Amino acid sequence: MLRRLLLLLLLVVLSGCDETPAGRSQLALVPGFVMSDMGRQAFDQLRHELPLDQDVSRKALVQCISAALIKSARLEYPEVETPEDWQVVIFDSPSPNAFALPGGRIGVNTGLFEVAQSPDQLAAVIAHEIAHVLAKHGNERLTQQLGIKAVLLVVGLISEGDVGQEPLMEALGIGSQLGIALPFSRVHESEADLMGLAIMARAGFDPGASITLWRNMAALGGSQPPEILSTHPGHQSRISGLREHMAAAKRQYQEAVPSRCSARPL
Repeated sequence: MLRRLLLLLLLVVLSGCDETPAGRSQLALVPGFVMSDMGRQAFDQLRHELPLDQDVSRKALVQCISAALIKSARLEYPEVETPEDWQVVIFDSPSPNAFALPGGRIGVNTGLFEVAQSPDQLAAVIAHEIAHVLAKHGNERLTQQLGIKAVLLVVGLISEGDVGQEPLMEALGIGSQLGIALPFSRVHESEADLMGLAIMARAGFDPGASITLWRNMAALGGSQPPEILSTHPGHQSRISGLREHMAAAKRQYQEAVPSRCSARPL
């Protein structure tokens, strides 16, 4: 019996080996429908625990940008299955943050409007977060955190309720919303940066705004640890990575129809 179980576990692990849309090898074992369900539950928890922004014009802008980016993501990465319907919510929180979750959920904090000073800069953040979902970064990190539990989840020997809420929040990259500080890895962040660049350019947002955005983030100051001690790329390292791919993104942007969202004021 044990031998059969070990063989089954091995088959599950091997079948879970895949590639991200950017071409990087990846092990993401948690079933997609389970990730979607977890994403919906996490989003509902955040909506219950955090106040919502009531600014109508701000909501319309974020929804406009999100819709354009989702359409662009489907065109840029047609091989990736994406949710049909997405929910977009603005949280009344001073933290300059945003996130996207499996199952089609996008959250933006009001504090982000203090850093993203144009619709194009706001699009850079949201495109980056959508890229995390497309690349299954939450699934990959949850697989790494759970280890053998992820395999047992696949074969039905444990339920998703056995995973626990805190590891889920951490894996989805939204732990900071509830006081759990654990960002995505540097590999995930860099990959989402480059995928987000392509998504925003195809959607008609100026990819150069991504560099301006991270300069604004750097200008906030604060205690960002040395890059070698942090999972996030340093601001300058991040900007350098974006610059390396900016020429291709600019060409794509010049061929795209300018986004109508860019005409809306922040």
